[in-house]
Amino acid sequence: MKTRGSFAQEREARLLDNARDASLRESADRFLLESLRCHYSYNFEWLSRPIIQYPQDIVAMQELIWQVRPDLIIETGIAHGGSLLFSASMLAMLDYCDAVTSRTVLDPKTVRRRVLGIDIDIRSHNRTAIEAHPLSHRIDMIQGSSTAPEIVAQVHRLAKAYSRIMVCLDSNHTHDHVLAELEAYGPLVSEHSYCVVFDTVIESLPDDTSRDRPWGRGNSPKTAVERFLSLVAAGDRLGVDGRKLLFEIDRRVDSKLLVSVAPRGYLRRVKCTA
Repeated sequence: MKTRGSFAQEREARLLDNARDASLRESADRFLLESLRCHYSYNFEWLSRPIIQYPQDIVAMQELIWQVRPDLIIETGIAHGGSLLFSASMLAMLDYCDAVTSRTVLDPKTVRRRVLGIDIDIRSHNRTAIEAHPLSHRIDMIQGSSTAPEIVAQVHRLAKAYSRIMVCLDSNHTHDHVLAELEAYGPLVSEHSYCVVFDTVIESLPDDTSRDRPWGRGNSPKTAVERFLSLVAAGDRLGVDGRKLLFEIDRRVDSKLLVSVAPRGYLRRVKCTA
């Protein structure tokens, strides 16, 4: 039986090897392309609701939530609500583990950690199903454009009550919309937490993949991420905590997953030491 330290060291070495293994990465890319064609991500549910994510990204989010231990997760794009329920269940687990560690009684009526979902069109049947779920008491939903000034202002007001915030962007995938979301919600991300931008993979797909959508190559979440990172690196932007805003791509996540709809989209806010 390996010790925890040696197991972790072997894993880190393996991740470095994966990043350099051209054959492995090509195989992963082929699977991703073929699986996107057959709508593979639509096959899965989380606690009874469709989640419309790849299992690899779901596992990555689980690891990051456990690592960051946020008290608020902001998500743009709700769809059927599976992602909201995933986040709510992870936050419930954090609260449960905190209660066990501190040997206190967990009162479900006093919920500290919450999920906030934003969507321009929350379908009535989806809202009804989400609100009927046992974890709905951890979820707040706002209907409206995630980039509308009044919605952004509302989210910022609600976020003031929380100290450790994570953001997930998965709504309209055009460059301008995602960039506006990054500008609006990036400053809310806490140091050492993440802003995860989904569907950056669009930039690597054949031109005809998004022929019926307003986004595509050159106009995608990935181009928005690149622009946002360059703007942040070149300026003196501040987060809502008053400290300098600085993000980096967590390439370790890409090396670990290999198959992901968010390559180079896992953005970690790092502490500025300058």
